[in-house]
Amino acid sequence: MSTQRLINTAMDWPRTVNETEENFWKAWAEPVPEPAPVFFRLYHDEHGRPLSYSMEHLPGNYIDIDAETYQLSSRRVQVIDGKLVHIAPKKTVTKLVPGSTGTPCVPSNISIVVDPQQPHTKWSLKSHESD
Repeated sequence: MSTQRLINTAMDWPRTVNETEENFWKAWAEPVPEPAPVFFRLYHDEHGRPLSYSMEHLPGNYIDIDAETYQLSSRRVQVIDGKLVHIAPKKTVTKLVPGSTGTPCVPSNISIVVDPQQPHTKWSLKSHESD
Protein backbone atom coordinates (compact mmCIF):
# COMPACT_ATOMS: atom_id res chain seq x y z
CA MET A 1 0.00 0.00 0.00
CA SER A 2 1.42 3.41 -0.91
CA THR A 3 2.14 6.05 1.70
CA GLN A 4 -0.43 8.45 0.28
CA ARG A 5 -3.06 5.72 0.40
CA LEU A 6 -2.15 5.03 4.04
CA ILE A 7 -2.55 8.70 4.82
CA ASN A 8 -5.89 8.88 3.06
CA THR A 9 -7.08 5.75 4.84
CA ALA A 10 -5.99 7.14 8.18
CA MET A 11 -7.75 10.44 7.47
CA ASP A 12 -10.96 8.71 6.35
CA TRP A 13 -11.50 6.84 9.58
CA PRO A 14 -14.73 7.73 11.26
CA ARG A 15 -12.91 8.95 14.33
CA THR A 16 -11.38 12.42 14.43
CA VAL A 17 -7.68 12.78 13.84
CA ASN A 18 -5.87 15.07 16.22
CA GLU A 19 -3.14 17.48 15.18
CA THR A 20 -0.33 15.19 16.36
CA GLU A 21 -1.54 12.28 14.23
CA GLU A 22 -2.04 14.57 11.25
CA ASN A 23 1.52 15.89 11.61
CA PHE A 24 2.81 12.32 11.91
CA TRP A 25 1.17 11.23 8.66
CA LYS A 26 2.36 14.35 6.86
CA ALA A 27 5.93 13.73 8.06
CA TRP A 28 5.63 10.07 7.06
CA ALA A 29 4.75 11.10 3.51
CA GLU A 30 7.70 13.49 3.18
CA PRO A 31 10.79 12.13 1.41
CA VAL A 32 13.72 11.38 3.68
CA PRO A 33 16.40 14.04 3.19
CA GLU A 34 19.82 12.88 2.12
CA PRO A 35 22.32 13.10 4.97
CA ALA A 36 25.14 15.56 4.56
CA PRO A 37 28.36 13.91 3.40
CA VAL A 38 30.78 13.08 6.19
CA PHE A 39 34.40 14.00 5.61
CA PHE A 40 37.49 13.64 7.74
CA ARG A 41 40.45 15.97 7.43
CA LEU A 42 43.94 16.32 8.79
CA TYR A 43 45.05 19.94 8.94
CA HIS A 44 48.81 20.45 8.75
CA ASP A 45 51.38 23.24 8.70
CA GLU A 46 53.60 24.16 5.75
CA HIS A 47 56.14 21.50 6.81
CA GLY A 48 53.53 18.72 6.83
CA ARG A 49 53.35 18.40 10.62
CA PRO A 50 49.84 17.67 11.94
CA LEU A 51 47.94 20.54 13.57
CA SER A 52 44.49 19.03 14.07
CA TYR A 53 42.07 16.37 12.93
CA SER A 54 38.62 17.72 12.09
CA MET A 55 35.24 16.95 10.56
CA GLU A 56 34.68 20.67 9.94
CA HIS A 57 35.82 23.01 7.21
CA LEU A 58 38.58 25.13 8.75
CA PRO A 59 41.02 27.55 7.16
CA GLY A 60 44.43 26.14 6.34
CA ASN A 61 46.18 23.26 4.58
CA TYR A 62 44.53 19.86 4.86
CA ILE A 63 44.27 16.42 3.30
CA ASP A 64 41.23 14.16 3.27
CA ILE A 65 41.65 11.01 5.36
CA ASP A 66 39.57 7.92 6.08
CA ALA A 67 37.49 7.29 9.22
CA GLU A 68 40.02 4.85 10.70
CA THR A 69 42.88 7.35 10.43
CA TYR A 70 40.65 10.03 11.93
CA GLN A 71 39.75 7.78 14.85
CA LEU A 72 43.41 7.06 15.59
CA SER A 73 44.34 10.77 15.35
CA SER A 74 48.02 9.89 15.51
CA ARG A 75 50.64 12.60 15.94
CA ARG A 76 53.29 10.27 14.49
CA VAL A 77 52.44 11.25 10.90
CA GLN A 78 53.58 13.79 8.36
CA VAL A 79 52.10 15.03 5.10
CA ILE A 80 54.59 14.69 2.25
CA ASP A 81 53.56 15.58 -1.31
CA GLY A 82 49.88 15.49 -0.31
CA LYS A 83 50.14 11.95 1.11
CA LEU A 84 50.00 10.86 4.74
CA VAL A 85 53.22 9.17 5.85
CA HIS A 86 53.39 7.31 9.16
CA ILE A 87 56.56 7.91 11.15
CA ALA A 88 57.95 4.78 12.78
CA PRO A 89 58.26 5.21 16.53
CA LYS A 90 61.71 5.16 18.03
CA LYS A 91 62.51 2.59 20.66
CA THR A 92 62.91 4.14 24.09
CA VAL A 93 64.42 2.37 27.07
CA THR A 94 64.00 4.03 30.45
CA LYS A 95 65.66 2.76 33.59
CA LEU A 96 66.67 3.86 37.07
CA VAL A 97 70.38 4.47 37.55
CA PRO A 98 72.36 5.48 40.64
CA GLY A 99 74.03 8.88 40.55
CA SER A 100 74.85 12.08 42.38
CA THR A 101 71.37 13.57 41.71
CA GLY A 102 67.93 12.06 42.08
CA THR A 103 65.70 10.59 44.76
CA PRO A 104 67.44 9.40 47.96
CA CYS A 105 66.59 5.78 48.78
CA VAL A 106 67.73 3.17 51.30
CA PRO A 107 70.95 1.64 49.86
CA SER A 108 69.58 -1.90 50.11
CA ASN A 109 66.03 -1.15 48.83
CA ILE A 110 65.27 1.29 46.02
CA SER A 111 61.54 1.34 46.83
CA ILE A 112 62.02 3.08 50.20
CA VAL A 113 62.56 6.84 49.95
CA VAL A 114 64.47 8.37 52.88
CA ASP A 115 65.47 11.77 54.22
CA PRO A 116 68.61 13.13 52.51
CA GLN A 117 70.31 13.34 55.94
CA GLN A 118 70.20 9.53 56.34
CA PRO A 119 72.58 7.16 54.54
CA HIS A 120 71.18 6.77 51.02
CA THR A 121 71.79 6.14 47.35
CA LYS A 122 70.34 8.62 44.84
CA TRP A 123 68.47 7.20 41.85
CA SER A 124 67.26 8.99 38.72
CA LEU A 125 65.58 8.03 35.44
CA LYS A 126 67.67 7.81 32.29
CA SER A 127 66.13 7.34 28.84
CA HIS A 128 67.89 6.01 25.77
CA GLU A 129 66.37 6.21 22.29
CA SER A 130 67.34 4.12 19.31
CA ASP A 131 66.00 3.46 15.82
